[in-house]
This record gives sequence, C-alpha cells and structure tokens, in this order.
Amino acid sequence: MNQLTFLGTGDAMGVPRVYCNCSVCEEARLTGANRRLRSSVLVEGDDESFLIDCGPDWRTQMENMGIRHTDTILVTHAHFDHIAGLPEWADACRWLGKRGRLYAPQEVIDVILRQFPWLQGNLDLLPADGGIRLGGWDIQGWRVNHGKNGYSYAYRLTKSGFTWAYCSDAIGLNEAEKKPLNGLDLLVLGTSFYHEEAEYSTRSVYDMLEAQELLVELKPKRTLFTHMSHDVDVNQAYSLADGIALARTGTQVRLAYKDN
Repeated sequence: MNQLTFLGTGDAMGVPRVYCNCSVCEEARLTGANRRLRSSVLVEGDDESFLIDCGPDWRTQMENMGIRHTDTILVTHAHFDHIAGLPEWADACRWLGKRGRLYAPQEVIDVILRQFPWLQGNLDLLPADGGIRLGGWDIQGWRVNHGKNGYSYAYRLTKSGFTWAYCSDAIGLNEAEKKPLNGLDLLVLGTSFYHEEAEYSTRSVYDMLEAQELLVELKPKRTLFTHMSHDVDVNQAYSLADGIALARTGTQVRLAYKDN
C-alpha cells in the first residue's frame, strides 16, 4: 500500500512547551488534540517503508505506532528536531543485529557525523544526491531556504504517475527552489504559525498566510500543513482555501490515484 502517516506534526520545540501556559499548550496537556511531537512521517511503498526524519520523539512515535524497527530513514537536514533520535535508532539496530540505512545529501551526512561519529558502527550513511529509489518511489531532493537557520532539503517523490513532495522547513523560496513543487498531487508543507509577527530576518518557516500565497502559484491538488508551533490550535476553524488542511498525529493519506 502506498500510504503516508504523520508520526508528528510539531515544530522544533513541540507542543506543549514545558514552560508555557497558553491555551493551546494547556489544551494539549488536558485533552491532547494539540499535543504535537516533532515532525516526521512514515512512507509505505512496495514491500518497503521508510521514515522521513528522526527527531527526539522517535522512540515515542515508534511506540505509538506499534512499530518495533525501521530499516531506512531519509533525513531533510541536520537540525536537532530532525536528527536527535538517530542515536536511539542506531542503538536499536545494534541490539537487533541489523544495520540501518540513513539517506541524506552528502553535506547533511557530513554534519551528522560531526555530531554523532559513532553512528557508522550500526548505520550505513548513504548519499541521496542525484536521486534515490525507496519503496518504489523515485526521490529527488534539493536545497531550500530555511531563513535564519540556513538551509534544509525538500523531497519530491514519484510513482505510477502520482507525485508528492515533503517540504517541512522552508521560507522565501526562490524560483529555482519552487520549481520542483509545481504539478503536485500532494504537498506537505511546514507552517509554524498562522500569522507570525516576528521580524522576517529572524524567521525560518512559512506561516499559513504566506503559504497560501505560495500555493496560489504552485497549485497542488491537495496540501497538508505540518511543523506547527503552539500558535496553532487544531480546534480552531482557520480561513484556509479549499484543498488545504492541518495534519494531525496519525493522519493517513493514500499516495495513489483511486484506480491504482
């Protein structure tokens, strides 16, 4: 089955913030609709599944899904909220006597190994530059602007005529960065706030208002927002255009046309 499952939809700090008593964080503590682990997805394909990103909530996400092991993880960039679970994954591989496969652009691998040089004992770190194929998906990655935080990578995945993209950490994309996001059946896009009021030079991810302006240009058939901070209340009816929704933990999407 070609399916996407959201394991987490939170930004770098997750929700609730341990220091915060805002209404969203309090709701997350009490009923949990807004409880958000760090952003990660499970992609299922032809006799193979893989994760995109492995943040500090990896173990909890695996337990929540009842998954005992994953062989393959594709990484978008080497920031804490996207790679902090790698040591736990490597340790699981050690105990199970298996070698995991970590795919990322070479420059991202280089940063990961500077932080966690021992990972090579239990993981094969494989360059994704030039494209890879996982679960029958043809995957192409490219650098995208991550604002004050430098850069991230987005991924475009294609199989049997169905094309979707994962772009969790980006802002102010230029024309070259936007080009692979055209003609999509599904776009997963990071939007940390509904309307972020911080000075633009201090920011690193689109807000929902900016994202909707971008989507008018890109015209994906469907869009799911992820990487959301405690500014976003999933119980609130935001003014979103048709075809746009907020992803929640456990949200599942079929990655194929109805007759496939």
